[in-house]
Amino acid sequence: MKYGKAAAMAGCMLALIALAQWNGPFGGYIDALKAGGGPAVTTGAPAAEADERLMNEIRLEAEKRRIPPIDAKVDRVWKAVPGYNGLEVDIDRTYEANRSKAADEPLQFLYKETPPAVGLNDLGAQPTYRGHPNKRMVSLMINVAWGNEYIEPILKTLEQEKVKATFFFDGSWLKKNGELARQIQAAGHELSNHAYSHPAMSRLSREAQYREIAKTEAMLESTLGVKDNRWFAPPSGDFNQLTVQIAYGLGLRTVMWTIDTIDWQKPSPSTVVARVRNKLEPGALILMHPTASTRDALADMIHVIKAKGYRLGTVSETLSSARTDSGTGR
Repeated sequence: MKYGKAAAMAGCMLALIALAQWNGPFGGYIDALKAGGGPAVTTGAPAAEADERLMNEIRLEAEKRRIPPIDAKVDRVWKAVPGYNGLEVDIDRTYEANRSKAADEPLQFLYKETPPAVGLNDLGAQPTYRGHPNKRMVSLMINVAWGNEYIEPILKTLEQEKVKATFFFDGSWLKKNGELARQIQAAGHELSNHAYSHPAMSRLSREAQYREIAKTEAMLESTLGVKDNRWFAPPSGDFNQLTVQIAYGLGLRTVMWTIDTIDWQKPSPSTVVARVRNKLEPGALILMHPTASTRDALADMIHVIKAKGYRLGTVSETLSSARTDSGTGR
């Protein structure tokens, strides 16, 4: 009799185990009983189907929203023109961001940039005059070889307007004005190379050109700790292909300007502002110097640029392929 009861109890236990392993209503009931709660609701299949529908919807919309990248190129007029990143939906992040949304809520799309196959550095020894024409960013490039008395008020205006510029230092000026250069650096501006003694580069021998650029590059590092400079602005815009090749060999790209304020001729501030307003375009590099004209025109110039919907960045930012609209895809 005892053996009969034991066999019956063992049979019941086996039946319960079988029910618990069965993916049906009894299995859910047993799981719930184990957890101390009510019957479990089986939603695995419907949830998987909903996830699949969501992923398919995202992928379909992502293809419509994709913007392909644009390669850097050598233009007949503008020479080396940077590329521009493409933009596409980040499918995985978008999927995770929308899994918990209700079915009638609009999808939230998250984006990622896609770099071009050909970048600015792939174009070799070519000068650069501007950023990509699709990029609504411009730069103030300030060449410094004199004009110390105007630098502090220029820095004050840039700080008030929350703008970072790129200062190109003449090496001999930097040697004499390390403290003022450090003040510019402390304000967060980009620092670059403007040769050493402000020569007409095209008239110099290969050796002399090399010394002009390399000496200032060494000064930037020893005086200011700048080790990652990428740009060389030839004094007075004077250069030849040899200049470009020497700079390139030193890891620097020769950069010119899109808009010249001609501030060294002491024009009125309104004239400086008008020159910028009339020639403003995406990717513009705006040449300036520490002069009274620039000091007095700078705030209005920045206001005009911002009012036209442009962002202001350093030369490195403007000449990069990074987009200005990566958050929206529009």
